[in-house]
Amino acid sequence: MTRLFGIYGASGYGREVLPLARAALGLTDSATDELVFVDDGPMPPHVNGHRVLGWNAFQAATATKKYACVAIANSAVREKLATRCVEAGVEFFSVRASNVVELDDVDFGAGAILSPFVTLTSNIRIGKHFHANIYSYVAHDCVIGDFVTFAPAVHCNGNVTIGDHAYIGTGAILRQGRPGAPLTIGAGAVVGMGAVVTKDVPPGATVVGNPARLFLKK
Repeated sequence: MTRLFGIYGASGYGREVLPLARAALGLTDSATDELVFVDDGPMPPHVNGHRVLGWNAFQAATATKKYACVAIANSAVREKLATRCVEAGVEFFSVRASNVVELDDVDFGAGAILSPFVTLTSNIRIGKHFHANIYSYVAHDCVIGDFVTFAPAVHCNGNVTIGDHAYIGTGAILRQGRPGAPLTIGAGAVVGMGAVVTKDVPPGATVVGNPARLFLKK
């Protein structure tokens, strides 16, 4: 075997990501490369036609190069597993659906997952291990930190800054900021499903509703 690619996580989201990786990497009929799940939970030996390896088995497998993409929604766990990969010398690969729209001057960190129908417009900076689920968009001049998660259909309008480990719930709308005065979602904040965010969200806070109001603050 030449290269071994692992989708870390064989649960629901991992099973959505794996076929995107298979298509993007062109591994359907590869005789030298293999795409597997990596999961230490109680899993069957094969899921959706691909082998499931525990972390130790993934490390022990014979390959000239190993890569991983961490498909775990919980950002703290995602960071822990990413650190494990770095310490083991496993490199990261990103996964993007074939119909993702990316316009101009979009910069990503390692390990991004861009699901079908995601749109990224222009002049965007995104950190490591970003997850953008189906039908989400990021508009111009946004800055997004590390380990940020977008659930399906997030509307992130222009001039928005999002801190590390923030979670933006399904269908949430983030109001457009202004040049030099972006709308800010603090590190570790949670924006609830369907929330309409019109004001800055403090770090660690949870906001819900339309307009979004503080529900919980750490």
